[in-house]
Amino acid sequence: MSKINIDKVLIIGVGLIGSSIARALKEYGITSKIYGIDNNPEVRSKCKNLNILVDVKSNLEDFNENFDLIIICTPLSKYKEIFSSIDSFVNKSTLVTDVGSTKVSVIKDYQNIINNHFINFVPSHPIAGLEKSGPEFGFAKIFENRYCILTPINKNDELKIKIESFWKSIKMKTEKMDAEYHDRIMAMTSHLPQLIAYSIVFTADELEDKLKNQILKYSAAGFRDFTRLAGSDPIMWRDVYARNKDAVIEMLGRFTEDLSTLQKAIRNNDIKFLEDTFSSTRKIRLKIEEMGQAGSFDPTESKKK
Repeated sequence: MSKINIDKVLIIGVGLIGSSIARALKEYGITSKIYGIDNNPEVRSKCKNLNILVDVKSNLEDFNENFDLIIICTPLSKYKEIFSSIDSFVNKSTLVTDVGSTKVSVIKDYQNIINNHFINFVPSHPIAGLEKSGPEFGFAKIFENRYCILTPINKNDELKIKIESFWKSIKMKTEKMDAEYHDRIMAMTSHLPQLIAYSIVFTADELEDKLKNQILKYSAAGFRDFTRLAGSDPIMWRDVYARNKDAVIEMLGRFTEDLSTLQKAIRNNDIKFLEDTFSSTRKIRLKIEEMGQAGSFDPTESKKK
């Protein structure tokens, strides 16, 4: 794969993923001319202290530079405002992509707002991350060997190749997919598990104080893993469920039916059914491990050891 030729990059939203992209661009020698926008003054201060950007500002209008690539890394509810700002700002041919985990809503926002023919947009979703948020938790290797799904709007092969080359340059594997199909897959693999984690932790929080305190005390088992997911950015996930509602409800309905079947098996002491079910799900885990998608390196955890 040929090295992508980009000079100046703007990252809008410099949290975990945005800051990780900045670090990866530097580490893999793609460019050091990386700029950022974030409306949170605490995030801007952290970015300056971490020295991962040339400059970081609160608004796009504060920049005089032209950028070769703009990457949107904000919650989905910010996209309309961002597209409107980009539409007014860009005055030369500029690649634009994003990291949002729903694509149908992103494409609708883009098509309803963007009129600027200099903007070359390819929606993307790098499937990588942690349950932490903030630029201090970013690291370049978060993308290594992970998939990035591209959901192109038009048939411009040259444009798709450029965005694909960018993601590959920071060590990701890429796939192209229809936006609606992407959203259905993510509803099962990402959005539903997250919703279940929120629900279980919420249920625990609603229990009487004595029992709840004991649950927290002995949460070194499965419950701890649910709290890890439930500790994710609430704004990001609020936006995901608001914008991928139909697909999440579809998968939630299927899950509820299967959960009801397991409930009946437990009630009826159908140990054969339970064993067969658990054996089949174990095979799924083994297959994920074989594909190299079973976990991600978290440098903040290694520092604790």
